[in-house]
Amino acid sequence: QVQLVESGGGLVQAGETLRLSCTASGSIFSINTMGWGWYRQAPGKQRELVARISGGGYTIYADSVKGRFTISRDNAKNTVYLQMNSLKAEDTGVYYCYATMMAGDYWGQGTQVTVSS
Repeated sequence: QVQLVESGGGLVQAGETLRLSCTASGSIFSINTMGWGWYRQAPGKQRELVARISGGGYTIYADSVKGRFTISRDNAKNTVYLQMNSLKAEDTGVYYCYATMMAGDYWGQGTQVTVSS
């Protein structure tokens, strides 16, 4: 089993910055090939992709966050980050970490991000 623990959420004002972290632990056999992602769910809405990074470092972003958010990984620390700049009220939601590997797909419990306008 693999456990994902997110941190870094909080309450900020529009235009400010947050950095989310997600650390994996447990039965991780090939961290270098593991894919990571960040998803978010706003109240009353479906969970949506924010950003993903492949084992090879290839990244994709939702159009709404391009140029403001950056996903990165530190394999030595089993950790993925989401740097969020110029936050907007519409970025508010619960942010979930996602990891995919040969053993399966895993989700974290989520961390709340609230941006006041």
